[in-house]
Amino acid sequence: MDDDVSVDFGEDGLVPAVAQDAESGEVLMLAYVSPEALERTRETGRAHYYSRSREELWEKGATSGHVQEVEEVRVDCDADTLLYLVDQEGGACHTGHRSCFYRTIEGENVGEKVYDPDEVYDDA
Repeated sequence: MDDDVSVDFGEDGLVPAVAQDAESGEVLMLAYVSPEALERTRETGRAHYYSRSREELWEKGATSGHVQEVEEVRVDCDADTLLYLVDQEGGACHTGHRSCFYRTIEGENVGEKVYDPDEVYDDA
């Protein structure tokens, strides 16, 4: 068995991680991962990320129920970017879309809305 790849978390201690549907290949989202988030992902089999705005570890779907079961974690050639191959439950985007990449640069909505965020998130 090969040794684990040493991920280069850089000066800020974070690496970008792309979440991709393991079956369809659809790119679902991009978020950041800390060493602890990667460790929790590997331990639990569910995607964990680091929120730069909230400055905290978070499990994808802990609030919404739209979890990402991670089938495989890949690392790029420079060992500074991760790829999570996931089985996405519901939508990946907090806007209710299946993917965070649901619109073109011209503003055209090309994505599928799979849930109503107002029913999932309590903004009160």
